[in-house]
Amino acid sequence: MNETLEMLGIQWQKLIIQLICFSVMLLVLKRFAFKPVFTILEARKAKIAEGMANAEKISSQLAQTESARQKILTDAGELANKIIADARAAASRVTELESQKAITVAEQIIAKAREAAAQERAATLAELKREVGRLVVQTTMTVTGKVLTTEDQTRLAAETQKQLS
Repeated sequence: MNETLEMLGIQWQKLIIQLICFSVMLLVLKRFAFKPVFTILEARKAKIAEGMANAEKISSQLAQTESARQKILTDAGELANKIIADARAAASRVTELESQKAITVAEQIIAKAREAAAQERAATLAELKREVGRLVVQTTMTVTGKVLTTEDQTRLAAETQKQLS
């Protein structure tokens, strides 16, 4: 085997020294280079995992916030519809109340107008009776051709009013 190695140009002593140097170099690299690099890689891996967990957490919080927002919007819409319905009902009640007040006022105005018309009619009738009485007295004076006394005029006016009533 010695001969084969020598044909290849390999010397035992140099090979062993190179293997020792390589082993020492491997140990030094492992201790001072690979270990810190692996530590950095592990820390980076942990940060990435933490970032992924945070992203999932944020995603779930976003979904919860979105569902809460939708619920709030739905509740606000229902509340707005309820307020609108209440406002319409209140407006309807106010309209009905105002209509009733207007009807009452109109009925009062009509009653007052009827009362005023009745009073006016009574006053007109009384005036008419007086005028008819005066005309009867005047006509009687003209037809008879004599001047009637105050007593006669009063008596004729009273009789005329009695007959008109």
